[in-house]
Amino acid sequence: MDRSLEEALDLISSHTCRAEILSDSLHSLFISEEACHSFDLQYTVHAPTADINIASENECLRKAAIQVIGDLAEVCDRIGAVRLVIHPGHLWDGGTRGAAQQALDRSLDDLAVMQQEVNVRFAVENMGTWEVCFFREPEFLGRLADTGLGFALDVGHAHANGNLETFLELGGAIHVHLHDNCGNRDDHLACGEGNIDFRRVLAAIPAGATKVVESVSFQQFERSLDFLERITP
Repeated sequence: MDRSLEEALDLISSHTCRAEILSDSLHSLFISEEACHSFDLQYTVHAPTADINIASENECLRKAAIQVIGDLAEVCDRIGAVRLVIHPGHLWDGGTRGAAQQALDRSLDDLAVMQQEVNVRFAVENMGTWEVCFFREPEFLGRLADTGLGFALDVGHAHANGNLETFLELGGAIHVHLHDNCGNRDDHLACGEGNIDFRRVLAAIPAGATKVVESVSFQQFERSLDFLERITP
């Protein structure tokens, strides 16, 4: 986020043909959509994370979050993005978990309807070790299946929660975030710098799933690409 979207895409395009855009801050597609049309890249998009919550028990805020995703889905169609990654929401107080769960259920139903009106596939992401977040365990996959929404497997999040193997066995991911850690916290290390078995991960990912490296620096992105290339048959 310390570079403009155009600068970031220029760097990425020199290494790979796919880019995922986190539509926040300098990279908000509501501001910088035109930059995408200057590059011959295959796009996936990550919905904003900083100020929307599809599990908000405040119905006005929940509806606003769904509207933002709907507006972003239209941008995705214009730039040819094939996946729109969405966080499953969170709660601020354990006492409101029931209300937040009901809000999330309404949002999933709303997104399922919305997905029928656009070309981009929605993919709800499993979250990391933060207890305030929904969808940390594989059981949530049943709810996604009921709605027809896609699943974005975040490998690092699952490994930190101790359930990566279960997610891989259950399968079904249409999109995958690749980054590493040592199993105790969500470090977002370069692939190969923690203890995730990426040979096992790559072998288990469905053939049609899109894959992106989700690193915190461009140097980690480069190291991840090099590592993944070396272990890929």
